[in-house]
Amino acid sequence: MDKAVGNRKKRSSYALYIAWLVSVLATLGSLYFSEIRGYVPCELCWIQRIFMYPMSIILGIATFFNDRKVIKYVLPLSIIGGFVSIFHYMEQKVPGFAEIKPCTQGVACSSEYINWFGFITIPFLALLAFSLITIFLFAGRKKNV
Repeated sequence: MDKAVGNRKKRSSYALYIAWLVSVLATLGSLYFSEIRGYVPCELCWIQRIFMYPMSIILGIATFFNDRKVIKYVLPLSIIGGFVSIFHYMEQKVPGFAEIKPCTQGVACSSEYINWFGFITIPFLALLAFSLITIFLFAGRKKNV
């Protein structure tokens, strides 16, 4: 067997597992921020959670059974959640962008609970998680034989 094909097969076999780990870490991170740190989620945070939380369960079951067929169902959740994260991040970082769709109730979506290094906010972390999940799902969608 060609060494490159063997390496691709090995990476592909771990891709589903790593995507699941990222989704669990993102879910636990969002729960940490809201339940332990006391940060109240805004509307867009809730929408991102709606896309992330089911992936923790679905990818966990798929990983246990090594079921790659689930990727075509989970991938849209990850991609759409990523677009919501981009929109939310732009509301925080692009001046005037928040007026396009201002949050009408509760916490303003443009508020920043954290701002590490001047650019890492909670929506940025969600975007990072959605992006990693999407990359690993694409990497694991076909089992190389």
